[in-house]
Amino acid sequence: MSRKDTPQGTDNVLLDLGFDDAEELSAKAALALKLNALIDQRDLSQTEAAHITGMTQPKVSQVRRYKLRNISLERLMQALVSLDQHVEIVVQPARREYAPGITVAV
Repeated sequence: MSRKDTPQGTDNVLLDLGFDDAEELSAKAALALKLNALIDQRDLSQTEAAHITGMTQPKVSQVRRYKLRNISLERLMQALVSLDQHVEIVVQPARREYAPGITVAV
């Protein structure tokens, strides 16, 4: 395959790999990354994190391993709020710099 034949990638590797729910998975991964960082910063066990966030320990384990298909965006946001974080959702018209889709900034 020559360089010209190489498909142009996007900023979303999950989309490039063909995942149908790439935007949602990317948003979940960004939230899980922040959640895991907070768990690490506070040196919480999975059981302690589960108690604070209201999740079960197996769900915390899934988040720790980034197995996010069975965890909703809402649940991840609620877990962050329970760890004293402010989660803000902004809806704005799509423009050239903001294409239609979902983005999470942490």
